[in-house]
Amino acid sequence: MACNLLRGGHHLKVYDILSQRADLLKDEGANVVTTAVSACENVDIVISMLPEAKQVLDLYIVKGLLGEIDSETIVVDCSTIGPEASRQVALEASRNEIVMLDAPVSGGTAGASDGTLTFMVGGDAHALNTVKPILELMGNNIFLAGPNGSGQAAKLCNNMLLAAQMVATTEALALGVNNGLDAGVLSRIMRQSSGNNWVLDVYNPWPGVMENVPAARKYAGGFVVDLMIKDLDLALKAGEQVHFSPALGSATRQIFSAHKKHNHAGQLDFSSVQSHTNSSVQ
Repeated sequence: MACNLLRGGHHLKVYDILSQRADLLKDEGANVVTTAVSACENVDIVISMLPEAKQVLDLYIVKGLLGEIDSETIVVDCSTIGPEASRQVALEASRNEIVMLDAPVSGGTAGASDGTLTFMVGGDAHALNTVKPILELMGNNIFLAGPNGSGQAAKLCNNMLLAAQMVATTEALALGVNNGLDAGVLSRIMRQSSGNNWVLDVYNPWPGVMENVPAARKYAGGFVVDLMIKDLDLALKAGEQVHFSPALGSATRQIFSAHKKHNHAGQLDFSSVQSHTNSSVQ
């Protein structure tokens, strides 16, 4: 995402608590700084992406980063942290006269690299119009979902569906292979039939069927199981807050949790649930 902004002609200051990650952008022309505060000084837009709500809350509220950001600066948080936490940070931002948008993304590492991410944005429409040219360098689908927190709600709905879709696809492939079908042939059949979905189109979980996906490199890289479980937990929590219990979302969470436990798969791509499904079917 940062590389695409640099290629678009923008000047970037970058910071990561793991400095070696930020250092990768030096050769691309980014100005690597040593603190989050210095990254936010004299800039038009701050973009953050952190693993969980506790890091976002700690950075912006506990450590007081919002108090160090100029009121003319727009803050865009691309973390996936859930609607409640996002609204909490946005409220604190407004107390500091700062406009903040929640803008979680979908599209995975390939979408980030290709600049084809989908941004689901919550917050002020005028602020979104201001930062939209920046977001368009990183993604080709930008939606205003509603007020602050709405982008997070949309992301959780999407990821819960994606997780269930992945599990269903892995089960179908395992069932077919156990009945003598070739996984590649079955995938092509389903892609041209009513069972077609995003997983079959661009992220096939069966090794050897599709190139340049995590399944082709022993499930390294991509979107790890730990993060998918985190997102499913957030989705279920969001459901509890509105007295709604997604049964399939809950079952999917249990499957990924069992996969992590039995296969030590926390840091593998979430499509590695195929290996768990194989053993379950067999």
